[in-house]
Amino acid sequence: MITEFGHFALILAFFVALFQAVVPLVGAHKGWAGWMATAAPAAALQFLLTAAAFLALTWAFVTSDFSLQLVVQNSHTAKPMLYKITGVWGNHEGSMLLWVLIVTLFGFFAAWFGGALPPTLRARVLSVQAMIGAAFFGFILFTSNPFLRMPVPPFDGQDLNPLLQDPGLAFHPPFLYLGYVGLSMSYSFAVAALIEGRVDAAWGRWVRPYTLASWMFLTVGIGLGSWWAYYELGWGGFWFWDPVENASFMPWLISAALLHSAVVVEKRETLKSWTILLAIIAFGFSMIGAFITRSGIITSVHAFATDPERGVFLLAILAAFMMLGLTLFAARAGVMQARGVFALVSRESALVVNNILLAVAAFVVFTGTIWPLVAEMFFDRKLSVGPPFFNVAFTPFMIALGLLMPLGAMLPWKRARVGRIARRLVPAFVLALAVGALAWAMQTGQSAVAPVGLFLAAWLVAGAATDLWTRTGNGEGRLRRLRRLPRADWGKATAHAGLGVTIAGVAAMTAWQAEDIRVVQIGDSYEVAGYTLTLTGVREVEGPNYVATLADMTLAREGRQISTMHPEKRVYPVAGMPTTEAALDNGFLRDVYVALGDPQVGGGWAMRTYYKPLANWIWGGAILMALGGALSLSDRRYRVAAGARRARAKAVPAE
Repeated sequence: MITEFGHFALILAFFVALFQAVVPLVGAHKGWAGWMATAAPAAALQFLLTAAAFLALTWAFVTSDFSLQLVVQNSHTAKPMLYKITGVWGNHEGSMLLWVLIVTLFGFFAAWFGGALPPTLRARVLSVQAMIGAAFFGFILFTSNPFLRMPVPPFDGQDLNPLLQDPGLAFHPPFLYLGYVGLSMSYSFAVAALIEGRVDAAWGRWVRPYTLASWMFLTVGIGLGSWWAYYELGWGGFWFWDPVENASFMPWLISAALLHSAVVVEKRETLKSWTILLAIIAFGFSMIGAFITRSGIITSVHAFATDPERGVFLLAILAAFMMLGLTLFAARAGVMQARGVFALVSRESALVVNNILLAVAAFVVFTGTIWPLVAEMFFDRKLSVGPPFFNVAFTPFMIALGLLMPLGAMLPWKRARVGRIARRLVPAFVLALAVGALAWAMQTGQSAVAPVGLFLAAWLVAGAATDLWTRTGNGEGRLRRLRRLPRADWGKATAHAGLGVTIAGVAAMTAWQAEDIRVVQIGDSYEVAGYTLTLTGVREVEGPNYVATLADMTLAREGRQISTMHPEKRVYPVAGMPTTEAALDNGFLRDVYVALGDPQVGGGWAMRTYYKPLANWIWGGAILMALGGALSLSDRRYRVAAGARRARAKAVPAE
């Protein structure tokens, strides 16, 4: 009964989305206030119906309702409750239902908090958002229905992919989708503004919170995925430039550019055309991610589906919305001329360079990701583009961006004197040079990755601190004024410093990690990077829905035992699939990482051990970046759109 209700609610939500896509849009065109007013209640109803469908599917997983085909394919009675719940989105159909739930959630937020928007813009934004929702409702109902029944329900299910039965990956998709799908709101604002023919400071103020929230959620989602790959897959890495990893990274780069570009629109009413284009492209990249993971064109541990027909449907949705956005963009190019002017040396110019670097970096990632497919389709050649290409082609843009950020963040609007800002940054630059020199002195005969990376990291962190300090003025009471700075200023500094912390972790881990692969007998000891590891035993243990071979290892340094580590190899009998559970001894400055391999013919066990300097700084930096986004989002200037209210009373077309 509950599942039928969920299916019916999903169908109703589809029709509500169609209504919302048409009626408010016509009302805005004709100036009919009653028709425009239907947008907000329709958005709320659409969200409530979709939430009801999602909760019905969740209930089916929680209660192990094996009359549903999706539950049979992705659940089992012995599975822990956490993974029964996360099994809802650990598959193609359920993940698409989560996707459209988030589309309607953002539409609901726009309806709830958009009372200060001009009525016509609000109606058009909600209509465009409903178009996106309707497209995905159609995709789900016609190709990916999560409520399909089994003719004869089995006694038990086939279990969820064991790799997904992990806390890190349990929460990774919801955060990632909040970021992916949140960019649909930026797209809706862009298309609505193009229909109206007006892009002004109020528009920039309204689009920024949604872009910022999307970027923040993407940061958390990408960080969780990287962390999961690090400790779950047993290979000891944090990023492999996998096509699906890249599919989430490209929208992150573009949304970062959009976020900075929207600042210029809000503050100076310039870069309007570029900002609109970024909003369209950002959503396009999020759609490309959905296509890559669900079309079967790539093989990845992250992929959800291998059905080309579904891929064609998603490609058609992508093409339709990109054509709509770009056609409107071409038609309205003449009404998006910039109002403000600025000198070559100014914050506006720094943000333009920032945007160019981020956009080109995203294009490099896109080229490396899609080129093997292009080569196979058009040139009948099988190519592999791996980490060496991305590391060489992508890294220079990030170095240039890191060098620019502290200076660009402190430049004033319209016109600036570089000398004055540079003098304030001298202490930060000297500190960064000292850190880089120390890193160079600590290593012998190695690459420049660590010294350059740590210099850049220190430059970003110290530059962010300098930016905050200079905003307090001169004289007494600077600490008091520091505490009273707007949260947006604290958020910007925290996010920039977080990027520096992540760069430090990446540089140190890449340049200084130590790896040891050997066969270890029970009772044997060996050393890695000054640490002594001893295999004291291997035993069999049984989990709720798996059996595991678990090793007991002691970790010591200079004769003093630090901890006991327990690497595992698990086998999930229902799925018939093994997984590696690495053991980690975490520290502020390093990780010791041990992965258990297979038993050897001559006795003993294969053991892979890593020493990972500053490993946790990678994800600590991601947390700081997300925290910076949250701080900025909580700033009163974002929550109270005073500029939008003024725009309602006095709206001037951008000419």
